[in-house]
Amino acid sequence: MTVLITGATGLIGQEIVKQCHEEGINVHYLTTSKSKLTKESNYKGFYWDPDKNDIDHKCFEGVSAIINMVGASISKRWTDDYKKIILKSRTETAQLLQDTIKKHNYKIDQIVSASAIGIYPTSLVNYYEETNTEISETFLGKVVHDWEAAIDDFSALGCKVAKIRIGLVLAKDGGALPEMIKPIKFGAGAAFGSGKQWQSWIHVSDLASLFVYAVTNNFEGTYNGVAPNPVSNRELTKAAARILKRPLILPNIPKFVMKLVLGDMHILLFESQRVSSQKVEAEGFNFQFVNLKPALEDLLK
Repeated sequence: MTVLITGATGLIGQEIVKQCHEEGINVHYLTTSKSKLTKESNYKGFYWDPDKNDIDHKCFEGVSAIINMVGASISKRWTDDYKKIILKSRTETAQLLQDTIKKHNYKIDQIVSASAIGIYPTSLVNYYEETNTEISETFLGKVVHDWEAAIDDFSALGCKVAKIRIGLVLAKDGGALPEMIKPIKFGAGAAFGSGKQWQSWIHVSDLASLFVYAVTNNFEGTYNGVAPNPVSNRELTKAAARILKRPLILPNIPKFVMKLVLGDMHILLFESQRVSSQKVEAEGFNFQFVNLKPALEDLLK
């Protein structure tokens, strides 16, 4: 089996490549950097430049499924210009892939695309399953809604479409965790706002496993990519501090302070989404990291 991965050199993409190879799956990948092109027997790179609608269509040769991880980071300050980049990097890349498949008459059986739990409205009481139809009125809610709509268009090409709504990804060398533990390491850690907001998290290796499982088990539809046991922001902060053996002596950090520091992006710290993993578990997927403490121990010790 050969899969095409977009975003293969990113934090989650690299872990997906590793796990594909462990399962004997060959990988084609798209990159905007010609210096990152390789031609190994099970790992072949192809150049694309989505801004110029430029893509090496041979990336689709022999490919039966696409794992779509492409998208500009949401962890940079959200200026008006950067908001456009966040959206375009998800929707216009999907369009380019579809146009190229159609133009060269490739047959792709399935696409499994990243999405995000940011589509769910913030709530301290709701427990979100994939059947929820409410959409967050935030910028992130709009981005995810438009992103999923762009991915759904693959069905017109005869593709099975699966979307995995990703929660807070915990990883050692990237994503949110290293940033979250920096102040804790210096004894300046604290929860944000009330600390009651839900954080639906997932260990990066479980998330990569889920994407590979989705491809090998022909997932179709929407799935939440979160571990079975969400925690509050306060619990997450306390657990990290305990593992790092650091005290938490400061009061919680007020919302207005983080708004001054981060602008619109501050909502990433204060949105509350408690999200269910029951659908992927019902499909037979087993999490290695079900609870937060072992996940953090694996990453921080």
